[in-house]
Amino acid sequence: MTQSQKLWGGRFSSNVDALAHRFNASLPFDQRLWRQDIQGSIAWAQALTHAGVITPLESVHIVAGLQQIHDEFAAGTFKFAESDEDIHTAVERRLTEIIGEVGGKLHTGRSRNDQVATDFRLWTMEAEERAIEHIHTLQHVLVAQAEAHTETLMPGYTHLQRAQPITFGHWLMGHAWALERDIERWAASRERASVCPLGSAALAGTAYPIDRAALAADLGFARASENSLDAISDRDFAAEFLFNAALLGTHLSRLAEALILYSTAEFGFVSMADAYSTGSSLMPQKKNPDMLELARGKAGTLLGLLTGLMATLKGLPSTYDKDLQEDKPPVFAAFDTLDVMLPVLAGCIATLTVNTDRMRAALDTSLLATELADYLVRKGVPFREAHHIVGRIVKETGGRGENLEGLSIAALREFSQVFDEDVKEVWDFRAAVERRGALGGTSPESVRAQIEQLRQRISGSTGFNGKGVHGPVHRPQGQV
Repeated sequence: MTQSQKLWGGRFSSNVDALAHRFNASLPFDQRLWRQDIQGSIAWAQALTHAGVITPLESVHIVAGLQQIHDEFAAGTFKFAESDEDIHTAVERRLTEIIGEVGGKLHTGRSRNDQVATDFRLWTMEAEERAIEHIHTLQHVLVAQAEAHTETLMPGYTHLQRAQPITFGHWLMGHAWALERDIERWAASRERASVCPLGSAALAGTAYPIDRAALAADLGFARASENSLDAISDRDFAAEFLFNAALLGTHLSRLAEALILYSTAEFGFVSMADAYSTGSSLMPQKKNPDMLELARGKAGTLLGLLTGLMATLKGLPSTYDKDLQEDKPPVFAAFDTLDVMLPVLAGCIATLTVNTDRMRAALDTSLLATELADYLVRKGVPFREAHHIVGRIVKETGGRGENLEGLSIAALREFSQVFDEDVKEVWDFRAAVERRGALGGTSPESVRAQIEQLRQRISGSTGFNGKGVHGPVHRPQGQV
């Protein structure tokens, strides 16, 4: 490869070392930005025309050439050259092959610095829309299962110890609401990413009278960047993307961990469908929840991608440094992980078999200790005293292997004279659940209200306003 084939080759008198070229090149991963690079280049050619920098006829030729390159990528026929360092040089090189020297005018007034920042933002904004679509799908599945189990009783746990009776629908909605916060974060991050760096050039801004506000609007950004130095170096949007992915991964890991436990023979609360399970190469009886375990494991990978980028960014001065070439691989990797993991988890939940009898059988009257304390409170006993009384009852009866429900009135009155015949009403798991009817509680009525509220919020999500890039993120062509 000769220096004359490089965009920057005029300054150099000898060829770059072949291994150094491989080390320097970002094409193996940034080629997936081809669509955004062509989109940005078409907008830039039109902006140059409006500014009087190139003629309308030259713009027509450039745009036609770029559209041909788009078609080649879409058809999978685009051929990369050995000299291509990145997607930007590949597109410009091919443009010149198609339309000749006029293709060299496209790069007037811009730099790969603002070009890559623009391409990456466009891609990230699309990826955020795709992530939100996937999360909505998983929410719908959780809500559908919750609606089917608003009356299904099960033990609720704190510290992984049985605590109070709840409904399985309530448990499912707990995870659905966590995903709602994830959606809010992704949407807010997309709004913050909607700033167009194009026209910032290498660092000082373009020397040509480009209408950057119109350029930003043409590309679907909310506004143009306010400072060229900041625009070139800003990778907050990439860091936010990875934080959102890491926190979403944490939420998915918690969901997966609980289902892994609940699917064990010891719990037996749920059974995984064969389509989302694997077996053992040695033990014929095994049915393993590998999809859930992978979701749990990949949460750690997502967290690592975030910390890796933050470590890259922390010591960089302003404008562009080659370190920033490391911004895209972790974001691409995080998106690719979620793009598979979210649909798989939605499939796991949708095909889940809920063993309601096992859940009901796991309830015992120790879970009603709080109900017993509340009974005393309704009789006028201060809660702290009621808590102490019931704690003593649990300690002494548990030591004798007795359960609370089996205690006689006489036995209970050894702890407090307040107990009366109506205490038997306490030993009703369904009544205990139905008493938790306050906003956000576990009663069937409350859970149904949660379901309706979340469905309204999901249906009220109308997408993104303005001229943003809509639709799914397009799969890259070629090696990634």
